[in-house]
Amino acid sequence: MRTLDDLDVDGKRVLVRVDFNVPLAGDAPDRTITDDARIRGALPTLEALRERGAARLILMAHLGRPKGQRDPALSLAPVAARLSELLGTDVALAPSLDPAQLPDGEVVMLENVRYEPGETKDDPELAARYAALADVYVDDAFGAAHRAHASNHAVAQLLPSAAGLLLQREVQTLTGILETPAKPLVAIVGGAKVTDKIGVIDAFLDRADAILIGGAMCFPFFKAQGHGVGASLCEEDGVPVAARALEDAAAKGCRLLLPRDLVLGEAFSADTPVTALDGIDVPEGLMGLDIGPRTAEGYAAEIVSAGTVFWNGPMGAFELEPFAAGTKAVAQAVAACEGTTVVGGGDSAAALAQFGLESRVTHLSTGGGASLELIEGKTLPGVEILS
Repeated sequence: MRTLDDLDVDGKRVLVRVDFNVPLAGDAPDRTITDDARIRGALPTLEALRERGAARLILMAHLGRPKGQRDPALSLAPVAARLSELLGTDVALAPSLDPAQLPDGEVVMLENVRYEPGETKDDPELAARYAALADVYVDDAFGAAHRAHASNHAVAQLLPSAAGLLLQREVQTLTGILETPAKPLVAIVGGAKVTDKIGVIDAFLDRADAILIGGAMCFPFFKAQGHGVGASLCEEDGVPVAARALEDAAAKGCRLLLPRDLVLGEAFSADTPVTALDGIDVPEGLMGLDIGPRTAEGYAAEIVSAGTVFWNGPMGAFELEPFAAGTKAVAQAVAACEGTTVVGGGDSAAALAQFGLESRVTHLSTGGGASLELIEGKTLPGVEILS
């Protein structure tokens, strides 16, 4: 993969694809950013390009899914304003792709690229319009790397191109934990559906010393073993998948660990009556909403002694206070681990932020979907095109 060291940017106009798909609150035109981590994540690349003599930075990003329509609620205006504050220079928002309408300034941001109908179709004509704005291209949007879109795939074929520092670090870190992990390697896999994560589980069955399962995805495993799941969220399509994973783990000598106790509720609500279950057979009318304290303690012991940890997916409904303890215990163990700790974005990143631990991991991925596909061994179009 080509990096900034392979690209001459001195005196050049640099087209930079960034991932500024940030959460917003409020109504247009007064929407506010509730988490600017993705904007801050791009700063090292933007500052490096300026230090290397780039004449101008022209930034491209998407926000939400406007589907080729100019939805005012998905304008990048709040993002441009926040980036101006972080960079200490004015970041003007371009009204269109017309070079004649490109604002003056050292840093310019194009409006939401998904306003353009051809963006998600990897349209070569749209890519040519992007390329006409600059001399070289840098992709730093790992969160979009698993998509072949005009702003991160077709355009990279039209200009001298390379990966930014964030994209480079993401790829090197995630491939590193698969190829050369410090042992023991522990994978923590949670969330709602086994079918969504089976590719990740399969990848670690061949490499990990232990895989820790949590969240609602544990219930297809329990059902495959003949346990009662009550009213718990249990993906029926995941039951045979879970059964096969259990067989594969046994055959490959990988310890695939399931919860030993649970925290139950009558409904998915912070106000529901809470029941501690010292076991895993869920009574009818109750649903499992968190791993129990014995499981949390056992999982934490596995994590803190690991040489490498990969975590993707919560242990329960951590957004509901009565069911946050399991995810919090795992987050604290990951933060306390002295080995390499990699968190695969999404809800795991949100949990770290909720518990104030996001700065205490080795690497917090900015791309949930992209990180999972890379772990699964899939080719990422936005990365492959830079190779």
